Amino acid sequence: MAEAAAAARRQRLAALFDFRYHALSLAAVLLALAVGIVIGVAIGDSNLVSSAKSGIVHDLESEVSAAQRQNSQLRTQLTGEEAFTNDLYPIAVHGLLSARPIGLVFLGNGSDRIDGLVREAVSQAGGSVVTVAALREPVDLAGLARAAVGTRYAALQEPSSSGGAQLQLLERFGSLAGAQLVSGGQAIARELLSRARSQLLSAFDGQLGRLEGLVVARDEPPGMASEAAQAAAALEAGLVHGASSAGVATVGVELGSTEPSQVPWYQSHGISSVDDLDATAGRAALAYALAGARGSYGTKGTANSLLPAVASLGEHL
Repeated sequence: MAEAAAAARRQRLAALFDFRYHALSLAAVLLALAVGIVIGVAIGDSNLVSSAKSGIVHDLESEVSAAQRQNSQLRTQLTGEEAFTNDLYPIAVHGLLSARPIGLVFLGNGSDRIDGLVREAVSQAGGSVVTVAALREPVDLAGLARAAVGTRYAALQEPSSSGGAQLQLLERFGSLAGAQLVSGGQAIARELLSRARSQLLSAFDGQLGRLEGLVVARDEPPGMASEAAQAAAALEAGLVHGASSAGVATVGVELGSTEPSQVPWYQSHGISSVDDLDATAGRAALAYALAGARGSYGTKGTANSLLPAVASLGEHL
């Protein structure tokens, strides 16, 4: 019975998120009426058409007034529905991430807003963001090589003329770092990730330990040279692969206004994504994705759906 009730709440939540779009048609109605008024006023002043003009203007003014009243009513209703949705949201995600430690990694530039929204989504679902890190870009190849002395990754300091071989080595380094980032363990202090942390990361907050979910936000710094961009891409790909291969739910996120969208990149690396983290639906989708639902969620053309399907949700609860 509890699962059926939860499924019903999630179905209603998904339906409510789509309600706001019904009001958009009112704008088109008002625009058409306004054009009609302008055309009516533009009619000549001759006695032959003055009466018809007055009738048209009167009718259009009446229709505009009626449309405005309807618009006001719909706005009031929409406000009420949004308030109800916000009240229902915590119920729909309650306990999804109960006591789970979650990490957040910025690939490139960090974002206080994304940080806050991720923390809100995880907290509402009962989890906790315990690790926040930002990958250093451009990549400090010489620094990573020094930190990895005594291992094969010391070769990262070799000239970039080694081309593809160096990028493959860097990707393997990223994969190892990603796996260690989410795996934790008592030996983490002696792992390569701890030794190279200051060279690998431009910012770090929290603690290194076992994670049960990882959120990724990608924003490549502008103006990087081609070689630097290739190195960053290799390291990013490795880190995401390492984390997801460790069996940890890895989810890429962005805001509804993010341009260019990073969802294609997330999809190409085999991880779930949320393209509207700044919407209530987006934060709900993030909670479900971290709980195990897989897909691309949001409102952009790359999304599979706004929220995970109710049937698939039950498999991960």
